Amino acid sequence: MARHTVIVGASHGGIAAAARLRALDPLAQITVVSAEDAHPYQRPVLSKAYLSGKAALETIALRPASWFAENSINLLRGMTATTIDRAAQTVSLSSGQNLSYDALVLATGASPRQFPADRGGALKGVHTMRDLGDADRLKHEMVEGRRLVVIGGGYIGLEAASEAAKKGVQVTVLEAADRIVKRVAARQTSDHLRALHQGHGVTIREGVHIDRIAGSNGSAVGVELEGGETVPADFVVVGIGISPNTHVAENAGLSIGNGVVVDSCMRTSDPCVYAVGDCASFPYEGGHIRLESVQNANDQGAVAAANITGQELVYRSTPWFWSDQFDMKLQIAGLNTGYDDILVQSGTGSTRAHLYFRDGAFLAADCFNDPVTFAMSRKLLDSGKVLTREQAGQSGFSLKAFLTS
Repeated sequence: MARHTVIVGASHGGIAAAARLRALDPLAQITVVSAEDAHPYQRPVLSKAYLSGKAALETIALRPASWFAENSINLLRGMTATTIDRAAQTVSLSSGQNLSYDALVLATGASPRQFPADRGGALKGVHTMRDLGDADRLKHEMVEGRRLVVIGGGYIGLEAASEAAKKGVQVTVLEAADRIVKRVAARQTSDHLRALHQGHGVTIREGVHIDRIAGSNGSAVGVELEGGETVPADFVVVGIGISPNTHVAENAGLSIGNGVVVDSCMRTSDPCVYAVGDCASFPYEGGHIRLESVQNANDQGAVAAANITGQELVYRSTPWFWSDQFDMKLQIAGLNTGYDDILVQSGTGSTRAHLYFRDGAFLAADCFNDPVTFAMSRKLLDSGKVLTREQAGQSGFSLKAFLTS
């Protein structure tokens, strides 16, 4: 019998693992378990083009429906993994099925953090933005003249705010920190995004703390702040981060630490079990980190598949991310962890870039409507070449020329 790989999760990481495994091993048995009934789809576009109506459901499929049959990949939809028996190497599903595996890939993703139910989080009209159902529900809410309060000034919250404002919704963003996107970006990026939203009529309030979501007849009607003020709302979007889905892995006794802990080959503490994507905590600069990005999920899925076939491939990819807000595309290359200096490069029109440095060396870039700097930054990071703050700050400096020098 050919080896059987079970992949739990049918988003980017899971499908990337299945595709790479099939390419490497034409005889492998592959089963993908999807928690959703919907055909596997791209997630990032949900809060962007799909929510705006620019992308229809049939255009955001990760793979055509025929691809699974053509590649002899068994896709089980509407099921979750309930338990893993590592000794027997079996996975029990919510459908009652038991699957035996030679290799198991956990691509279980993450779930949005919920606003506490006892403080209004369970009221009708309170939404998160993570999956297709969330996006469809928000589409119906976003009607001109209605009032939206977004709790959380991260990228998901700001994308929802942007799409709502474009539809004529009155939007207020409430952020507990002293500036939006503080956890992931420099002050200069926060300032630029704040100005962008305010220029489109969005109210941004920072350093505010929420007491509860107020309701009437079971529906949200506003957000109460500490001190007694109520911000009126017809609906609310909660964007306060996500938590990795580690329950089944933890119950199986796998090592957990802000995700399912893996080595640089994406193996968990059980050598027959791999984890990839949003749920995986992997080695980085002497510690472990977890990244929430399509690039990370796709690349890790491919690495896990290669190692299942007997390779010893190490995950070494340059992280990149993107966000669409109003007429601005923000593309991020690299990780700015530990940055201590910022260089702002202003181009023509709305083009600009914020370059991050640590101890004088280039780390990452936030690129606003600047695909050239984004592409050059990725190439630079992939090359291993060191760019100093002093070099980048010289008059007439060109990343492209630097790369070819």
